[in-house]
Amino acid sequence: MASEAGEGSTAGMDDYETLISTTDVELLKKAWRNEKAAPEILRFETSLIQRIRGQIQLMEENIEEFAGSGIDPLTVSLYQMDLDRTQYLFRSYLRIRLQKIEKYMFHISKNPEVQSRLSEQEKGFARRCADDMERHLEESVLSKLPDNYQDTVKQSIISEESDMIPEPQLDSFVVCKSRRFLGPFQLDGSDELLEMKPDELCIIHYKSIRERVQEGDIDLV
Repeated sequence: MASEAGEGSTAGMDDYETLISTTDVELLKKAWRNEKAAPEILRFETSLIQRIRGQIQLMEENIEEFAGSGIDPLTVSLYQMDLDRTQYLFRSYLRIRLQKIEKYMFHISKNPEVQSRLSEQEKGFARRCADDMERHLEESVLSKLPDNYQDTVKQSIISEESDMIPEPQLDSFVVCKSRRFLGPFQLDGSDELLEMKPDELCIIHYKSIRERVQEGDIDLV
């Protein structure tokens, strides 16, 4: 009986940890970590961000109501701390994405697949950034150069590729862990096979696990 009780307790703890790990705030934390560690911009978490916005608004309303109803100040401060944490993750997630858009604006403007990962507001921001930067370069620099070099994305008009556009370094190393058992699967551009166990840390080229990160099988740390 003691063994059964112990097993039941363990199962209950596992269920609790699973529940905690799938709350919207924890999902936002994972999305924030992935975005912060990935060299490229990832797909915008539309549904999650919509839910988080709603939860922040509800939390703000509740705190205001609690503060005016004479509830213990310590309780109110705990709710406020939870709200502050959520707002920090939310704002930082959006800020990191905007920084990547500013850095890779021309790469994004030339790549429809990357554009599809952005929210509608981010697409508008990317267009404005690219237009403003192109106009600034033309007025301050390019107009003073010979005709053959007045291009914002190529070193000269004879260049076959857009060799002046900064692009994400997909071959950079990242630290990651798998959400479940994976493998063996083939690494990108290699005949080597990799096997990953749940929560086992691994240092690897981002491009080798890029699709797995986008599919949600692997988290960046």
